[in-house]
Amino acid sequence: MLGQCRIGAIVFFVGELARSLSFYRDTLGLPVNAVDGHDGPFGIAELEGMTLVFIPRPAKAGDSPVVVFTLDGGIDDYAESLAERGVEIVVPVSEAPDGGWSMDFVDPDRNVLSLYQPADAPRRR
Repeated sequence: MLGQCRIGAIVFFVGELARSLSFYRDTLGLPVNAVDGHDGPFGIAELEGMTLVFIPRPAKAGDSPVVVFTLDGGIDDYAESLAERGVEIVVPVSEAPDGGWSMDFVDPDRNVLSLYQPADAPRRR
């Protein structure tokens, strides 16, 4: 049933909208904007057919999904850059179950985000 679907949006519940928008826009470099909705402001980012939505709402860590960003390579460079920006790395670059490489980090609300690259891609750019 769901095999014919594509993921169209991933929703994050965030404690402070401005802080989260700043993190995703300024630290991670994603095209995030605040918009006014019928229940108040929220954030949105459009990324090649994927929409990320940031809704201000109290939630505990783990209430939002993990988002995996696939890289063409350079995972070690990304890891170093995130650490230099003060991002908390919760799982350092390590081998993924399929032989590729992955790493996990958290945003200001402790939502887990992950980077992944295939095994045949270079770990440095």
